[in-house]
Amino acid sequence: MKHCIKAILLASAVSWASGPLLAAGTHPTTGEALADDQTFTYQTIDEHTSVDPQLVEDVGGAAIVRDLFEGLYNQDADGNMVPGVALNHTTNADKTVYTFTLRNNAKWSDGKTVTAGDFEYAWKRLADPETASEYQWFMGVMNLKNAVDVMSGEMPVSELGVKALNDTTLEVTLAGSMSYFPLTTTHSSTFPTPQWAIEAHGTDWVKPENIVSNGAYVLTKHVPNETLERERNPMYWNDAETIMEKVVIKIVNDENVALTRYLAGEFDQTGVPTGQFLKMQEQYPDEVHSNPALCTYYYSMNMGENGPEALKDKRVRQALSYAIDRDIIVNNILQAGQFPAYTFTPAATAGFTVPEVEASTMTQAERDAKAAELLSAAGYGTDNPLSVEILYNTSEGHKKIAIAISQMWKQKLGVEATMQNQEWKTFLTTKSEGNYQVGRAGWCGDYNEASTFLDLVGSASGYNDSKFANAEVDQLLLDSKTSDNPQPNYTRIEEIVADEVPLISIYHYTNAMFLKPSIKGWPFENVEGNWYSRNLYKVAK
Repeated sequence: MKHCIKAILLASAVSWASGPLLAAGTHPTTGEALADDQTFTYQTIDEHTSVDPQLVEDVGGAAIVRDLFEGLYNQDADGNMVPGVALNHTTNADKTVYTFTLRNNAKWSDGKTVTAGDFEYAWKRLADPETASEYQWFMGVMNLKNAVDVMSGEMPVSELGVKALNDTTLEVTLAGSMSYFPLTTTHSSTFPTPQWAIEAHGTDWVKPENIVSNGAYVLTKHVPNETLERERNPMYWNDAETIMEKVVIKIVNDENVALTRYLAGEFDQTGVPTGQFLKMQEQYPDEVHSNPALCTYYYSMNMGENGPEALKDKRVRQALSYAIDRDIIVNNILQAGQFPAYTFTPAATAGFTVPEVEASTMTQAERDAKAAELLSAAGYGTDNPLSVEILYNTSEGHKKIAIAISQMWKQKLGVEATMQNQEWKTFLTTKSEGNYQVGRAGWCGDYNEASTFLDLVGSASGYNDSKFANAEVDQLLLDSKTSDNPQPNYTRIEEIVADEVPLISIYHYTNAMFLKPSIKGWPFENVEGNWYSRNLYKVAK
């Protein structure tokens, strides 16, 4: 069955001039006068983990990768899937074999043609244990045939269910039917990578002087922990419709300093300092935005062999969860429209109904009473206080939340909570190695379907930092991939997670940010927050 994909924005009927002429002219669709300087500068808190599609693991890094590389499909401003390198796809009757037809005019930045073989190479590279990708598990999420055995090293990567039939035809075989499989191809880990460049330069292939990419931009400058720049790629197949010439990242750890520099005109976009949203929205109504996001803020509880003995007791984990007043966190600390969370998957997830769990039906007073009862039953109290350490990555917002939660635990349960903050990459390593007790975490959906959240509590997930293992959850996840109606499975998984508490869901995000009114084309309605610089433009003041 052939799937009709929504036509890509701005059909080729519009004839575009080259970059400099566009910058001095008007927008071909809206007629708006364009600024002469088409440079978009934005601030981030942390250095990205990588610009290698198969190695990047953070949201900020994925945004860079979406500019530098292009996968089979992209997303439009509303989050709908639109053609990327793939023009369309067909499936067999039971949706276990997907065949993608690739455009023949996609080029790498060195002029080589982007082929189906580049995707086959990239996907096998992601699944290969030797690559040691933190996102390797995504091949399992995509349900590729033999992915589990390939990732474990029990089967050669040549047996992975992906094959280039010719330069423009990619065939993917799944382990079982999965109707939402095409959605997973918008994720950055599935983007093609140039085998010849990687073999020539090894890990240095991602340096500006070596990198070869197929996206709308090329990497031109990178000073670690300071800045990164990417500029328009003249070899991109749709370069004629790109307006923004250059994109610059500035890394500023202090959100208040970042705001000061934004107000001084140094940035076009920055975050809203924690707790200042309402005040900033009133003061800068045309520049402050907040929209629902496909993300959840949570604390993972280390139940692994390096975790504290106390957290292996379900009653302790439940007590710590019940004692957190989510309303105070979202209404008094964050104040940017975030939603208190008692389940892991956000309500903004397409096709998902948030199940009712016990905690969500209780008042906070009832939750507090229940928390005290549970902790006492576990053997902790005034005579034997529980001690835990909260690990978070450096951020004023994470610090404020950690302070609030530690005070709630102290006042309601007598828990002695200490705090430790680490820089982003150290923090990720500490958590992945299991050297923490309670860890700050956030998860944004890799695609708009509930499994992108619930897979994290599967025992095979690379981001199951709590080391939670539940056979029923694993089976429910497996069955849901081939189900026409996975909602009952998802409901049951959420119920198990709410009872076992391998993680404490605290709130569901909104995308709160400052954006200069001169920047147009931002996809506010895309709950995944996936934006592409080639869709942005700057209007004249």
